[in-house]
Amino acid sequence: MFKFAFLCFVPSLFLLFTTTSSSHNTSFSKTCPTNHCSNGPNISYPFWLSQGSPPDEYCGYSEFGLICDSGTIFNLPPGLYYYVKYIDHANHSLKLVDYDTANQACPRALHKVPLGNLPLFHSPLNLNLSFYYNCSHYPSGLSSIECLSSGSNESFVFMMGEETKGFDWSGNCEANVVVTVMKDQITSDGDLIKEFAGAMNEGFVLEWKTAEKCVECEASNGVCGFSNTKQEVLCFCKDGSTRSNSCEGGSSAGLSKFVIGLIAGGIGFGALLICILLCCFRRRLAPTVSKFWRSKKIDQDIEAFIRNNGPLPIKRYSYSEIKKMTNYFESKLGQGGYGVVYKGNLSNNSPVAVKVLNGSKGNGEEFINEVISISRTSHVNIVNLLGFCLEDKKKAIVYDFMTNGSLEKFILNKNFETNPPLSWERLHHIAEGIAKGLEYLHRGCSTRILHFDIKPSNILLDKNFCPKISDFGMAKLCSETNSIISMYGARGTIGYIAPEVWNRNFGGVSYKSDVYSYGMMILEMVGGRKNISIEASDSSETYFPHWIYKHVEVGSNVAWHEGMTTEENEICKKMIIVGLWCIQTIPSDRPSMSRVVEMLKGSIDQLQIPPKPFIFTPIKTQVDTCTTSSSCD
Repeated sequence: MFKFAFLCFVPSLFLLFTTTSSSHNTSFSKTCPTNHCSNGPNISYPFWLSQGSPPDEYCGYSEFGLICDSGTIFNLPPGLYYYVKYIDHANHSLKLVDYDTANQACPRALHKVPLGNLPLFHSPLNLNLSFYYNCSHYPSGLSSIECLSSGSNESFVFMMGEETKGFDWSGNCEANVVVTVMKDQITSDGDLIKEFAGAMNEGFVLEWKTAEKCVECEASNGVCGFSNTKQEVLCFCKDGSTRSNSCEGGSSAGLSKFVIGLIAGGIGFGALLICILLCCFRRRLAPTVSKFWRSKKIDQDIEAFIRNNGPLPIKRYSYSEIKKMTNYFESKLGQGGYGVVYKGNLSNNSPVAVKVLNGSKGNGEEFINEVISISRTSHVNIVNLLGFCLEDKKKAIVYDFMTNGSLEKFILNKNFETNPPLSWERLHHIAEGIAKGLEYLHRGCSTRILHFDIKPSNILLDKNFCPKISDFGMAKLCSETNSIISMYGARGTIGYIAPEVWNRNFGGVSYKSDVYSYGMMILEMVGGRKNISIEASDSSETYFPHWIYKHVEVGSNVAWHEGMTTEENEICKKMIIVGLWCIQTIPSDRPSMSRVVEMLKGSIDQLQIPPKPFIFTPIKTQVDTCTTSSSCD
């Protein structure tokens, strides 16, 4: 017992000594490290390197995190990427090149530069080009962009404001995109049709100003930063202190530290006394106390999280209401890794699905993920959350009931009398709806949501076979400015997990990981079979994308199933090509979900054949089917 007490005493004494003596240390000053990606510019304040797991506190504007991925990458919300060619700190400027069109001989501009509320503005060195695509009618005598034209429709480019006057371009063209380039790349008497590609590949210049929340900090000679833990702006001062907005009034910092040191020392001494008392009863009390406090803390954390993210626009039910709603859990619909789903009815007899979560599994993260993430969404292709129950260890979530169940039962269909096979047109509609739902999660809502478990069993179908993305137990909520996130361990379902999720050597984990899972799923929709066989001894023999390459010549007229019409064959080929693009091994080679929607809507003739993925999915023994240990930047 005395040995145990001595071990308790040492750290407590150390705490008392270090906390009080640190109050006199004013030599510390926050330094901003300089980093750089391979062959890229130096990254220093107010920019910072967000690769991997950023520290709890870092200096730099939170919106100015850069990524290393075949160059230096800047992510502008909502989820658009740009190469950084240079950063000029003296003139507060940087040159960017659109990631989606870089190094293309005939780039098709997809979007304008979305500055939003960022502390950035366009340089006077820039000008705008206005592109009009797939125009069915247009004034005669104009030169079109042949490489971007489609069939009888033409595409055009103008210096913005110099379009033919008196003609309704927007009304006669499929799309209009404004793109920023540098003035010196366009000659006044030159041929814009020949110059636009070079100008887009050269990029454009943005200038930054002091971020609004950092004005007071920088004016007081501090360094502005951010706390991932507290999710707030910080001001790092030269005296070593950290303030909320300004370094003025720093003379009181030493006194504050001294007082804090005394308090911390007192806490340490109190901890010593408690430690001595507990050591006498540790064997008898430890298991019970540990279990009680761990369970209590989880429930308190969930309640606190809901309060901090509320008020929620959904109803909170008592557990007795849940039991009554499900007729005491009479009708079981299915079971997953985090709970059982029952059919129920509301007081107005509206059918609902009630997921009762496993009380003993996890730390409550899956419950928080589902309630907070889905309650923030409103989209035709996202399942509708009606309410939740949180009562001690009892947790449940109430959804709309989906008449046609999950997509999985139609893909793995072994009873055609009970579940008639879905038509190719309906499969295409379902694939497009899921893509739109993911596009919304990645770009359309105030908080970016990464699902991390896209698979057929998590796609529900309503009475009209409209797909709804469900089961957000593994989701991660991230700010729009974070593109690469940190995770501890893998999460997802074998056969659908992106390579970078289980092996970071393939790249950072991002929304592109959902794109991979989506690609595996629509390939499975095409093939009507699982993409990996658990019973197989050699996963390379059953890796479904390789099976497609082996048995189907994608570039030819595929007759995937006997009796397919020309239109059905085209839908099949389009889904295969889109799926194979989505499962490219390197995340940056995969399209965004916005591009996936475009590909599914467009003509098969405009789709290029992707290269063959060069890896296999992990075998079952390498990654657990479901893991939840992670944290979002």
